[in-house]
Amino acid sequence: MKAFVTGGAGFIGSHLVDKLLKRGDFVTSYDNLSSGNKEFFKHHKKNDKFRFVEADLLNLKQVEKEMKDHDVVFHIAANPFVRLGETQTKLDLEQGPIVSYNILESMRINDIKKIVFSSSSVVYGETPGIEIPENYGPTLPISLYGAGKLGAEGLISAFCGTFDFQAWIYRFANVVGIRGTHGVIIDFIAKLKKNPKELEILGDGRQQKPYLHVSDIVDGIIFGFENSNDQLNLFNLGCESNTTVTRIAELVVDEMNLRDVEFKYTGGIRGWAGDVPRFQLDINKIKKLGWKESNTSDEAVRKAIREVLNNQ
Repeated sequence: MKAFVTGGAGFIGSHLVDKLLKRGDFVTSYDNLSSGNKEFFKHHKKNDKFRFVEADLLNLKQVEKEMKDHDVVFHIAANPFVRLGETQTKLDLEQGPIVSYNILESMRINDIKKIVFSSSSVVYGETPGIEIPENYGPTLPISLYGAGKLGAEGLISAFCGTFDFQAWIYRFANVVGIRGTHGVIIDFIAKLKKNPKELEILGDGRQQKPYLHVSDIVDGIIFGFENSNDQLNLFNLGCESNTTVTRIAELVVDEMNLRDVEFKYTGGIRGWAGDVPRFQLDINKIKKLGWKESNTSDEAVRKAIREVLNNQ
């Protein structure tokens, strides 16, 4: 299989590239390195099945050219910093629907029919206290990041209906692990290195979400791709447990071997504007195919903390 991976030098994308190459697939990694890192693929430079293209997905002609002769597109590229939408309101429009259109149009021109897309649980918006199934609606995101992901999903669905594409869309829980460039774990570690006696926690600390290790995310992506064959395959990808922000703080403090750290909360139910404070995904659909996460939410968080600390 020849796979075209957008965002292939990023956090999740680079792990997916590793997995595909390990399977024996040919991989083109397409990334503008705005948040990706060449260090993440340096171990593949001598692999003749790996090709890296440093270019921007907003360049339609470049995407069309580089995508030629591939079998499937794994569209992982995105703005990874959800909070940037507060100050850069155009960013998630460009990196969501506009970039996704360029990819889909390039697929149409090159007669490539299969796309795998990394969406997000934030497309659901604020929901009642239930496990959210894939058919929950209406989907009303409260962040520009979520709106961008939902817009991209709509375009993918439309290209499936209009041009007979086949798609796999995954709505991710919070993803953690080695090569992560941002997020609560990295934030807490950085703060505690500056001041090991005090930790600022955004919100009230009771924000409660499922956290999935990046290794489980990549396994889930490949598993769903290989084991479902509808025209439009939509899956939640998460775990059945969850972790509060205060619990993450406790785990970071424990793994850093710190004592008597004072937690200071900024207050309010959200960490920032657009933050969904609590949610739980219903993952029964992909479980029925035979997939199961290998780490609980707390285990994924602790594993990620250790990886980040060891890497630093």
